[in-house]
Amino acid sequence: MAETTARLLHLLGLLQAKAVWTGPELAERLGVTTRSVRRDMERLRELGYPVQASRGLGGGYQLGAGRALPPLLLDQDEAVAVAVCLRLAAGGTVAGVGEAAIRTMTKLDQVMPASIRAQVAAVQEATVTVEYQAATVDADDLLVLARAIRETHQARFDYVARTGAATSRRIEPYRLVATGRRWYLMAFDLDRDDWRSFRLDRMTEVRASTFGFTPRAAPDAEEFIRRSVHSGWDQEATLRLRCAADEVRDHVGGWGRLTPVDEHSCELRVGSHDVELMAWWLLRLPVDFEVLDNEELVAAYGRIAQRVDRLTAGR
Repeated sequence: MAETTARLLHLLGLLQAKAVWTGPELAERLGVTTRSVRRDMERLRELGYPVQASRGLGGGYQLGAGRALPPLLLDQDEAVAVAVCLRLAAGGTVAGVGEAAIRTMTKLDQVMPASIRAQVAAVQEATVTVEYQAATVDADDLLVLARAIRETHQARFDYVARTGAATSRRIEPYRLVATGRRWYLMAFDLDRDDWRSFRLDRMTEVRASTFGFTPRAAPDAEEFIRRSVHSGWDQEATLRLRCAADEVRDHVGGWGRLTPVDEHSCELRVGSHDVELMAWWLLRLPVDFEVLDNEELVAAYGRIAQRVDRLTAGR
């Protein structure tokens, strides 16, 4: 009986981890026969879990939506990850999630073993979250897109580009990417027959389709979004930094492209829609630099220098 109960818990965890499992896949993971898998599925249904089964290509077992949310089975690493993410979500960029995240943290804390609670506490005590203005996204839109990605279903939405142009998009969604300030979707645009990136805060009327799709060979999502974000800037500049690239790589992060020149210097390519903001941001770098190709950025530093002179006059 204990072995059967443990297997049912393992089976429930597998169903929660992946959208659809075939009988042979589950039998291999559980170390039993497909007949045992069918019996275990019936036991889960008797316990009230909405297990669904479908035949044919792409068919299998999946955990459907029921009237009650079944208990989630989390291992130690998953519990720590969830607790830390909930803390960040409490002050994050998804509209309406903060209060729900706090309630969920409270519930999770009540059932966490002492060892896991200590790990979460250690991470939280060592972390400081600096607030800044970020573009918030609709939680329902985020969930619709995440579910469409998981189930490989097409999606549709209305979109307003940076230029103000409004369009309707029909896409195959592949990845959601959070940059800290914004959420992006990497998708294949069916009408334009090409890969595109979309800001979630510019979407409206997001809905998933019932049409499935076969995943294409996709580019690396992080690199694709980084290139998309950095393209089309109103202002771009190349700087010569007086240090090796590795010395400033952590300071630059994903907001610029570093190219080593020699062991004592490197070049940084950056862009922005506001030359003044770019000038102030670059002053955060811990090394001196030379602007190679943007006279407007040089002029912005002249204005900054004049302001500093006024502020320090007579001191």
